Amino acid sequence: AKLLMQQKEGVAGNSDQRLTGEFCCLKSMAEKPKLYYFNGRGRMESVRWLLAAAGVEFEEEFLETREQYENLLKDGYLLFQQVPMVEMDGMRLVQTRAILSYIAAKHNLYGKTLKERALIDVYVEGTTDLMGLIRVHYKLDSEEKEKNLHLIIERSTKRYFPVYEKVLKDSGQHFLVGNQLTWADVQLIEAILMVEEMEPTILSQFPLLQAFKVRISNIPTIKKFLQPGSQRKPPPDEKLLATANRVFNRK
Repeated sequence: AKLLMQQKEGVAGNSDQRLTGEFCCLKSMAEKPKLYYFNGRGRMESVRWLLAAAGVEFEEEFLETREQYENLLKDGYLLFQQVPMVEMDGMRLVQTRAILSYIAAKHNLYGKTLKERALIDVYVEGTTDLMGLIRVHYKLDSEEKEKNLHLIIERSTKRYFPVYEKVLKDSGQHFLVGNQLTWADVQLIEAILMVEEMEPTILSQFPLLQAFKVRISNIPTIKKFLQPGSQRKPPPDEKLLATANRVFNRK
């Protein structure tokens, strides 16, 4: 009888362990961030980059119809009636900057001190401005695109990249801020690759940024994100623009 009771307890124990394991698995799946946006870069791409750099797996729900967007509005999910929106840690976060700073702080990509955080913010704002010029590029007509391309190259080589080159030279470090990877590094490599898609020789005057690009691209999590088949998105095309217009009822 005693042996039978022990066997029953063992079965119950194994069952409890199995249930606990299943619960942990379900909990883990439930906690995976979920991104709501179009199947394209836009403002969400920096979020994808930062999550990937942090080694965080995420799910995506792509907006393809006006109905999807209206349902999010009806449910009160979009605080300012805008995407990107990210579900994570029991929150529905909107506003790109807020989403990125939360991810950076949570995953130790936001510096060690208040001073480091301020520097990261400065460098991130610079690359955000540069990427803003690139984002609008794909919405322009041919003549405007030519002018904008010249502007992107001029701003990259005269305003933004010289700053990051000097930061690396003055610090003598492998990273923009401190001695470890931060949000600023992740967003700079994203910006560099975006500009290189338009002008492959853009870093010819910046040897330290060339070395930075190679170094950061070989960090395992980032290297994985740069591989074909990852959740990194290609440059925008006409199909993506048509989808955005359809969802937002733009003419």
